[in-house]
Amino acid sequence: MLVQTEITPNPNSLKFLPGKKVSNDIPTEIIDKNESNNELIRNILSINGVKGIFLSDDFLSVNKDEKVQWEDLKHIIISFINDYYLNGNEIVIDKESENKSNINLTDIEKKIVNILENKVRPAVAKDGGDIKFKNFKDGVVTVSLQGSCSGCPSSTMTLKQGVQNLLCHYIPEIKEVIAI
Repeated sequence: MLVQTEITPNPNSLKFLPGKKVSNDIPTEIIDKNESNNELIRNILSINGVKGIFLSDDFLSVNKDEKVQWEDLKHIIISFINDYYLNGNEIVIDKESENKSNINLTDIEKKIVNILENKVRPAVAKDGGDIKFKNFKDGVVTVSLQGSCSGCPSSTMTLKQGVQNLLCHYIPEIKEVIAI
């Protein structure tokens, strides 16, 4: 099995593509090995220098401590991924996604979520991350950045010049976008 890797804009995050399904649940970030019973997740999070894992449908991103080099981590992570799938496992997170309802959202919030999910999320996923809507109040959209986007040096520029400009273009009521 060939696990491919891709660099991300965040030098402390690397995207791993096993060529197999990773998750059928919503994109998930795990930073504590005790948050999961999955052998692969627990093994990767046990590696000295690994700070978190972000899992999406066909990739996982691993975030590391800036003091550790990828050369010291990459091969053991790939080995864990290979072993996991070669042992007959078909998927890392196997949950049917809960159908999230937008019933409690205002019309503007529904538009924001739609733009984030259809225009922003696919681009962010290419870099190994995710963006989630948190709230909208007084012209300010608050989002959460996960995976490679979390702690990325270029995420502030992407957020302001990309996401904020896009949302302001489609929804004039928006004045600013911030990340928590």
